[in-house]
Amino acid sequence: MSLQFDLPIKLTTEKFIAQLSDKVALKQVSRQYTLKTYFDSFDWRLHGHGITCELNQSRSSSRLVLRHLKTGQIIAEEELDSVPAFSKQLKPGKIRSVLEPVLEMRALLSVCKLDYQCYRFNIINKNEETILRLFLEEHELYNSRVSLQSVAGHDHASAKISKFLTSKLNLRPSDQTLLLAALKLQGIKPKAYTSKLTIHLDPDMRADIAGKFIYSHLLKTIKDNEQGVIADTDSEFLHDYRIAVRKTRSGLSQIKGILPESVSAYYAGFFCWLGQVTSQTRDLDVYLLNFEHYKDSLPATIRNDLDPLHELLQAKQQKAQKELAAKLKSKKYLNTLAEWEQYLKEPVAKKPPHPNARRPVKELADLRLRKIYHRILQKGETITDQSPAQALHELRKTCKKLRYLMEFFQSLYSEDRIKPFIKSLKALQKALGEFQDCEVQADALKLFREEMLAASVSANTALAMDLLIEHLNVRQRQARHDFSEQFTAFRQPKNRAAFKSLFDAKS
Repeated sequence: MSLQFDLPIKLTTEKFIAQLSDKVALKQVSRQYTLKTYFDSFDWRLHGHGITCELNQSRSSSRLVLRHLKTGQIIAEEELDSVPAFSKQLKPGKIRSVLEPVLEMRALLSVCKLDYQCYRFNIINKNEETILRLFLEEHELYNSRVSLQSVAGHDHASAKISKFLTSKLNLRPSDQTLLLAALKLQGIKPKAYTSKLTIHLDPDMRADIAGKFIYSHLLKTIKDNEQGVIADTDSEFLHDYRIAVRKTRSGLSQIKGILPESVSAYYAGFFCWLGQVTSQTRDLDVYLLNFEHYKDSLPATIRNDLDPLHELLQAKQQKAQKELAAKLKSKKYLNTLAEWEQYLKEPVAKKPPHPNARRPVKELADLRLRKIYHRILQKGETITDQSPAQALHELRKTCKKLRYLMEFFQSLYSEDRIKPFIKSLKALQKALGEFQDCEVQADALKLFREEMLAASVSANTALAMDLLIEHLNVRQRQARHDFSEQFTAFRQPKNRAAFKSLFDAKS
């Protein structure tokens, strides 16, 4: 049952209050100018989970309210003067417990602001008990809106008043939240941004046209996240930015013969440089994001001994972030990215000399996917328990190439047939990624430990770091075992047959 209603255009606030007062005992609590600010993450995580987050500020109060997106019912609310950047910065309570698992590391950003007159009423019974709260928001650009808030022990009152509002006063249940109405008026589309690569290709499309189409989508992701990276709004901006950069570089090296070789080499070099200049900041972001997990892996009595490491990581991240922001404002970066964008907009040649340019993209996709898949099998089958870590790292990179290609060309294949294969590949990548991440983090911690010892860090902190490094080594050994299991599953005859039927044009 909806608890939000729009007033008919011809029904003024004064008339509505008068007509409702004839039916119920209405007690006005307040009337004041209010500023409503809606918040969500850059990728609309709250909206995706059916939640709205609003800060209502007036002269007498400031409240943060979470509501169900469809019904407008209040999930949680509390007095709050301002909204922090991250949900973990909220005080413990219902609001934080709702927001934190949804937002994770993403920052809360203002997505819309509305000002209005807010009337607050209590509907009371013969005993002068409040049985229902009613809020009337009088907006200039939107229909005025009535919201009902139930009172414990008097749930029947909301149903009774709702029926009166709709049948006697001709109010209609709101078919969309005020947020959606405001966003629509401002030309903002919720969930307009997604980090997922959703590309729809025609199997007969020329490969060079398809390539430019793919690179244009990736460039949009890069540009969408650029300012968030520079401002260090939250770590996911850099994460999404780097993935788009890596995918572009991988495409330029893997989808061969569709662009001039000199062009592919030039921009592959540029995106390689971008990967390098963003690497240190991202690594430090990851260490900071994992820091609570680091502490939780240690005995409770020594967890706080790790705090000096957190201070060091924060200082290094801030320095690296500043250097990265400068590089993303440099002429080299701005000019080269603009050149790339212009190149992608230029029409392809009618008769290009490049060998795969006019080839149907489905034919080229089959060829490339088949080749990388067999390369994974060959590399994986040579890995034993005694193989060096580098062998697993090289296999991980090859798996990543296959994953990116499958994402590029996914629309060319039956979804119900390609999805299980992608799932199997993800499981293999997860084990390989865990193996490498543990090694990289353990090696970095050893360097940080030496640096901190040179700065006379306490022996307790050094001991805590030693235990953390050993914990990562244990995780790495487990990841190696997990890889063996996942590769066995990945290479099983059933999967090979499925892959052959899906991608082998000769079968």
